[in-house]
Amino acid sequence: MTRQKSPQSWRRFWVKQALRGLDALEAGLTPLRKKLAQDNYYRFSSVDEVQLGAKLGVRIDANRATVDDWLRLPGISIHQARSLVELSRSGMLLTCWDDVAAITGIGLQQLQVFEGVVQFYYYDLDSEVMPRQLLINQASARELTTIPSIDLALAERLVYGRHRYGPYRDWLDLKRRLQLPPEVITELLHYLRF
Repeated sequence: MTRQKSPQSWRRFWVKQALRGLDALEAGLTPLRKKLAQDNYYRFSSVDEVQLGAKLGVRIDANRATVDDWLRLPGISIHQARSLVELSRSGMLLTCWDDVAAITGIGLQQLQVFEGVVQFYYYDLDSEVMPRQLLINQASARELTTIPSIDLALAERLVYGRHRYGPYRDWLDLKRRLQLPPEVITELLHYLRF
């Protein structure tokens, strides 16, 4: 004769099973949590790690992501990451996984496993809160004057210096060549990129 378990013993059994599952999940999160704490650009090695990263709060904004951000995801090549970044910086908004799939050539189903980490946000390109950045080594003087802290004289100096001495390498090179005060550089940080 077999003895039937009471409802309370079944509850205890299921609670123990659930706790074991939580312990296993926590055991998986702890090493990854340490890796993420040590390296903000930790490259996930598997889809499981990406999903654990999502549970730990890792987020990548598809329209503000850098090449390093995209390379955190397994299966994304440097070429694909660069293409995504350059297109989003040129003003193209990535609105969904279909856009990413079309640009990278990676199947939609393969990309959708990253849903917990990669987020698609809308940005108004004409917004003063998140201004569109101009490429300093390609922008015309007229385009540069659309930036609040650049008047026509400074825009012409920027373009002349670029044509005469070559492209600006970085912020320090720009500051040195045009002898700009730190306050002006600080104002330009959000409007220009190299």
